[in-house]
Amino acid sequence: MSVAFTYPAPIRFAPLPPRSSERFARRHDSGEPHGERVSTRDGRELLLRAIEPGDVAALQRCFSRLSPEDIRRRFLHAMSELPAPMAQRLCQVDPALETAFVLMDESVTPAEMRGVGRIYVDPSADNAEFSVLVERDWSRLGLGALLMQRLVDDCRRRNLCEIWGYVLLENRPMLELCRELGFVRRLLPSEPGTAQISLALGKSDKPR
Repeated sequence: MSVAFTYPAPIRFAPLPPRSSERFARRHDSGEPHGERVSTRDGRELLLRAIEPGDVAALQRCFSRLSPEDIRRRFLHAMSELPAPMAQRLCQVDPALETAFVLMDESVTPAEMRGVGRIYVDPSADNAEFSVLVERDWSRLGLGALLMQRLVDDCRRRNLCEIWGYVLLENRPMLELCRELGFVRRLLPSEPGTAQISLALGKSDKPR
């Protein structure tokens, strides 16, 4: 694993990345009141919507299907289970500081959560930290890109300057996805094996 490779320096006024709904997943105009229907490259259909307090059990089931490697890549450390209090906290977002989207598979009963994307806003810095997780059997189908695009859109709606996150260098699929979407990567000498990736969204006009 090489740590010598770096992306170009960040651009303060980077353009919005291409719409992932055009490049990856297909969106249906289904008139869903609580989300939108999307189709993967292989034709499977999911409902993309905001996370809800009632998603606790589905979130825990999703976590139980993750491999130890998937968990470490997402949380940056090992976890054997997702405790109920933590799951409840993750499903009850503060809309002023958080956004969380889920991809729900309604072809099974109960509906299963196949992916989650969220941001945590730091108002003092006008930026947001992101995290994205897609279940392994549903990976490499454009869903991670779809979630990232929705998070970028939300950050721009909030008039934030930047969206960023930590990614393990071994997590090549996520690094490649972010590179395609215009993110830049910075190595962290204090955290070997981890990179900080970021996308500049433009200067915020909000008062500091």
